[in-house]
Amino acid sequence: MRARALLALVLLTLIWGYTWVLLKLALGYVGPFTFSALRSLVSTVAIFLALILMRRPLRLVAPRKTILLGVANIGAFLLFQTWALVEGGPGKTSVLIFTMPIWTLFLAWAFLAERVRGGQWLAASATLAGLLLIIAPWTLHASLFSKTLGLLAGISWALGTIMLKRWRHDLAADLLSLTAWQMVFGTLALLAVAALVPEPATQWTPQFIAILAFIAVFSSALGWFLWFYVLERLPAWQASLSVLGIPVVAILTSRLQLDEAVAPLELAGMLLIGGGLALLSFLNWRAERQRV
Repeated sequence: MRARALLALVLLTLIWGYTWVLLKLALGYVGPFTFSALRSLVSTVAIFLALILMRRPLRLVAPRKTILLGVANIGAFLLFQTWALVEGGPGKTSVLIFTMPIWTLFLAWAFLAERVRGGQWLAASATLAGLLLIIAPWTLHASLFSKTLGLLAGISWALGTIMLKRWRHDLAADLLSLTAWQMVFGTLALLAVAALVPEPATQWTPQFIAILAFIAVFSSALGWFLWFYVLERLPAWQASLSVLGIPVVAILTSRLQLDEAVAPLELAGMLLIGGGLALLSFLNWRAERQRV
């Protein structure tokens, strides 16, 4: 059983890592706001079909809180993520967004009164130093806007995580069902943005349709199924290793397929961020072992 869960984790990491390249490719056929709404809409349908096939509950619980979660976790996250990829490379953007655990740490300190302790400060410092090297605000490049959007995506994801943690008792529902309903409300917000912001017409080519189908079926429906399968069978610290693996896959595949260049300072920043997140995973593992 454990071996299957680890295999599922590896498969999930590969799928979600390569999805970053597909997202970048898709933006050659569609505007970022329209694409955010489209991928969310198609993914929502795919997840509800998966729920029905798996015979999981479909009941909506705590509508107001689920709406807020959907807007933060799905709407804002997908909007900032996709917008960041218009100018940013998939590898670097994924690294910026997957700093989410550090923002979660700070937000939990501010809103949940969870103290940041010893080694966590070291992990946070390494991550923030890495961010400084990647963003390089002293260069004033046009990509600074893209990098800021990537950070906003990570922060909105972290905010959604804190909201979910704070309201988990009120949202006593099946996690996959809760995700599906968040997708519904996030999609509605994205559709509203896409309707208000003018963009060039979408090019419905076979390539674009194939990318959209892959994202809906594999990245969303299968991806979320694998994620919950892993969460139910592996400790949280092991499941969180995907946070380290996904950007690595994104960087490698983007380099191979899109020839995304990484400057020496950016590479140093990525290594610092990876080290900070690895340290945070180790501290979580140690804390979990001490509780047993």
